[in-house]
Amino acid sequence: MLILVRHGESEANAKGLLLGRTDASLTEKGRAQAASVRQLLRHPVGAVRSSPLSRARDTAVLLDLAPEIGIDERWVEVDYGEYECQPLKDVPADVWLQWRTDPGFRPEGGETLAEVDQRVAVACAELFAQDGMGARSGDADVVVVSHVTPIKAAVAWALGADAGLSWRLHLQTASVTRIGWNAGAPVLHGFNEVAPGR
Repeated sequence: MLILVRHGESEANAKGLLLGRTDASLTEKGRAQAASVRQLLRHPVGAVRSSPLSRARDTAVLLDLAPEIGIDERWVEVDYGEYECQPLKDVPADVWLQWRTDPGFRPEGGETLAEVDQRVAVACAELFAQDGMGARSGDADVVVVSHVTPIKAAVAWALGADAGLSWRLHLQTASVTRIGWNAGAPVLHGFNEVAPGR
């Protein structure tokens, strides 16, 4: 099983900022959220991968799993370009409309959602091939700690959907998404799970 964990709340999340590649630290609440994810991991973990950004790496450390954490750049958050660290409410309505309707929309200096989908699809396919998840579904899970946009892209990959799906999904901080493998194809087993009492 591929277990995708969104990082805990960061300082920029708490301020309502559009957070992409900026390396924001976890808040105390975010650290507690990250630690709470451990109880959602039900099977042995064979590998842990993380985005290079500290909010993801720190979440991976707080999961307190045995395998060494491997960094994979493909799981980094989308690059919001000129809108990076802007308050969500300050992004113009026409820009939101472009993002929602055109997966090829690129903010100045940024990245398209289609590009995120492509890099994440390659990463997912490699994980299932390299770690043999398709052949050994009962064996150890692979945990990837990432961000909202790449995790939504992985869900789109599993469902055979395009980047437009991401606008129809809500993903909480420190949540778990599960993707398995059945009859040669990925299968979504769970989405946006959070620890009880959070």
